[in-house]
Amino acid sequence: MASRTPQDTSRQARIAEMRRAEKTRDRRNKILAITVSTAVVAGLVGFGAWVLIDQKQQEKDDEAARKAPVSGEQDWDAKKLGRNHVETPVKYEMNPPVGGDHHPRWMNCNGDVYKNPVPEVNAVHSLEHGAVWVTYNEKAAKGDLDKLAETVGKTPYTLMSPVKEQTGAIMLSAWGKQLTVDNAADPRVAQFFTKYVQGPQTPEPGAACTNGVADK
Repeated sequence: MASRTPQDTSRQARIAEMRRAEKTRDRRNKILAITVSTAVVAGLVGFGAWVLIDQKQQEKDDEAARKAPVSGEQDWDAKKLGRNHVETPVKYEMNPPVGGDHHPRWMNCNGDVYKNPVPEVNAVHSLEHGAVWVTYNEKAAKGDLDKLAETVGKTPYTLMSPVKEQTGAIMLSAWGKQLTVDNAADPRVAQFFTKYVQGPQTPEPGAACTNGVADK
């Protein structure tokens, strides 16, 4: 058998050292991969739990808003509000109206924002279907109107239009319910939406808010 030269011994030592270094690097990479994976999984689990908790809290807040009275709102006896379909003019006791006899066709109220006044007799029909009607006059600030229009635009069963003769700058109406506020930041606005969009006051819940009158 040929004897090993110093060069062979040195080369084998280097190879062995390289193998040890490679094994060490592999172990380190595996540990790093496991650590990162564990952290990612923990983060996803934590985020999922946070989302779930946040969702549950939002549901509790919404339920509380639906049960709590809206401070300052006006209330009419829904049983005394007419619900006949008529095609003749109707004189309402409040402005904007919150109920009463109305036209057979409703105003589209699938988040519709109208730049011009809409016929009251059609808007009242929308309220019968569970819509919230946001109205305003020249006293309302443009920034508030932009914010309200954004909210209405993404909320089914709502509509918005100007009513020049109303007393308040901004008014929110549902069937038998009405609230006057000075600005869009008033927390009662969100509460009114939560409580009355398809709320318990609705005479015809689930009825259509599309395929009606769309005079924009």
